[in-house]
Amino acid sequence: MTSTVPASLTRTAETRPGLLHTAPGLAAVLLDMDGTLVDTEGFWWEAEAEVFAELGHTLDEAWRDVVVGGPMSRSAGYLIEVTGADITLPELTVLLNDRFEDRITRGVPLMPGADRLLAELADHRIPTALVSASHRRIIDRVLASLGPGRFDLSIAGDEVPRTKPHPDPYLLAARKLGADPARCAVVEDTATGVASAEAAGCRVVAVPSVAPIAPAEGRVVVRSLEEVDLAFLRSLITSMN
Repeated sequence: MTSTVPASLTRTAETRPGLLHTAPGLAAVLLDMDGTLVDTEGFWWEAEAEVFAELGHTLDEAWRDVVVGGPMSRSAGYLIEVTGADITLPELTVLLNDRFEDRITRGVPLMPGADRLLAELADHRIPTALVSASHRRIIDRVLASLGPGRFDLSIAGDEVPRTKPHPDPYLLAARKLGADPARCAVVEDTATGVASAEAAGCRVVAVPSVAPIAPAEGRVVVRSLEEVDLAFLRSLITSMN
């Protein structure tokens, strides 16, 4: 599947002539959602803990590092396995998405620096995509808080054959933007997302939200999005040359 975001929810490259030629070096910026732009990683863990409590199981805090940033199939499947809960993966997926969606309808807090960064990218007409392991129904809810017009497109975890940590989501986003993955800067908060972006050949800015992420070749680790701006992202690409 490909991105199915309604046209009203995104800004489109077709309506912006020359969009892909705004900055030498940097072709596009691809951003993760949960824990990167919005402070919702805790929401997922709370939803998981509540659902499993109702199933008669208590989640170990140590499991949080295992499931953070992962696709629903992997995270939910892991929790079923370690708890022995009597529930199928499809049933659990529905329960978790329902519980999480209920939480975000009350408001979605943005991460420090997220609003300023998105505004800067939009002001400079930088091709931008939201790339998440969350399902489409969740992304569309969060887009309302992020400002849907700030993104040219979004890719959901249930719209690709293989989601993070596989490279497919970032490769698809780059292709739909007409950008070379090697000239795309990716902003991620988890090791799963970083692995996906790096496997796609992108340059990565890691902003760890729950578990630490070590610096590596082609990867920069920062403490907050407040340290990230357009000049910083452009420098990631120009440093390759």
